[in-house]
Amino acid sequence: MSIFTGAGVALITPMKGDGSVNYDKLEELLEFQIAGGSDAIIICGTTGESSTLTHEEHIACIRYACEVTKKRIPVIAGTGSNCTETSVYLSEEAQKGGADGLLLVTPYYNKATQNGLKAHFTKVAERVKLPILLYNIPGRTGVAMAPETVVELCREVPNIVGVKDATGNISQVAEVMSLSEGTVDLYSGNDDQITPVLSLGGKGVISVLSNILPKETHEIVASYLRGDVETSRELQLKYLPLIHALFCEVNPIPVKKAMNLMGMEVGGLRLPLTEMEEANASRLAEEMRKVGIEQK
Repeated sequence: MSIFTGAGVALITPMKGDGSVNYDKLEELLEFQIAGGSDAIIICGTTGESSTLTHEEHIACIRYACEVTKKRIPVIAGTGSNCTETSVYLSEEAQKGGADGLLLVTPYYNKATQNGLKAHFTKVAERVKLPILLYNIPGRTGVAMAPETVVELCREVPNIVGVKDATGNISQVAEVMSLSEGTVDLYSGNDDQITPVLSLGGKGVISVLSNILPKETHEIVASYLRGDVETSRELQLKYLPLIHALFCEVNPIPVKKAMNLMGMEVGGLRLPLTEMEEANASRLAEEMRKVGIEQK
């Protein structure tokens, strides 16, 4: 059974003025997502600035999300690392903390071979009982999982159930689905490819856009799955310029800016990420205005 079907939000981590995690605001954001119809919470992923959270903060955020969510929708914890033992540790702690699933990014910087990737993910999976989604994002990690690797892991490791594909390569998505014969739960990792991925048999999206438009992102998926392909396509194309603006600088710089423009007061970023450049911020604000997002 799939961990979720629909639009899961790749949630940002709100910060206080001193740079510490703002847990009160995190609770607000979790409730905003649930009220907005998001189908899952993905906590401590790339968008959540996991790379600059301490292990203690990382685990605390996962536990807090599970406590607040109270099983109303699944919580999927990002517990990937370039160190296998670190990923094992974070994954075990996420399981203890009540997570419903895990999202494991390919080990970054090490540039493991395909055999290395298989060994890494298999070792983590053997240490937990939770269902696992692989996360293929070569643009950030420097290593790409081959379609054959994704399919082999999903077939041979019982609790590895799917993949978040953020390659941007729709041909690779098609290859995964062709080889898998229904054994891989596929999620778009790119907001500009939600409808195309659904058309190839995808289960949904793990979305940055959902941070600011949870209802609308949910509807892109829901309309397609109920057979209303035209509405899904129209919404995908309607929000395309905004999606592009949300990625005109490295994620999560623009989405945090957008949320602050909306008056959500999610705070700043941890170095080495810095505030959005003025020209790009103006572009983002204009695209938000065009789709009717109120700014304060």
